[in-house]
Amino acid sequence: MAGLVCFVQFVHYPLLAHVGEHAFCAYERQHARRTTWVVAPAMLLEAAAAVLLLFFLPRTPLLLLSIALLASLWLWTFLLMVPLHNALCRAHDPARIRRLVLLNWPRTLAWSARAVIAFLLTAA
Repeated sequence: MAGLVCFVQFVHYPLLAHVGEHAFCAYERQHARRTTWVVAPAMLLEAAAAVLLLFFLPRTPLLLLSIALLASLWLWTFLLMVPLHNALCRAHDPARIRRLVLLNWPRTLAWSARAVIAFLLTAA
């Protein structure tokens, strides 16, 4: 997920500003539909793995931090990002595109932090 969110943050979301207004809503609907097919299984697998880790690893502060980050990622995604994408499906709005890029930074940082934590947990 860290690699995927970095791609989205640095490549995909900034390019939304270059989709013409005429084609934007159709583009955004396709983007949302296709992205869901990639992101949803990855997020579900990540959540399942996190639950399993709670059963098989000691509940260290690092593991609990990772789980807390994951919970915040799910909340951030479904309370902020999904509604923003839904609004963009209805109308082209440069301010909302900028907001999307800005609001994705916490997710980029959180998933990157989870990747570092995963490395530390497996290296120990």
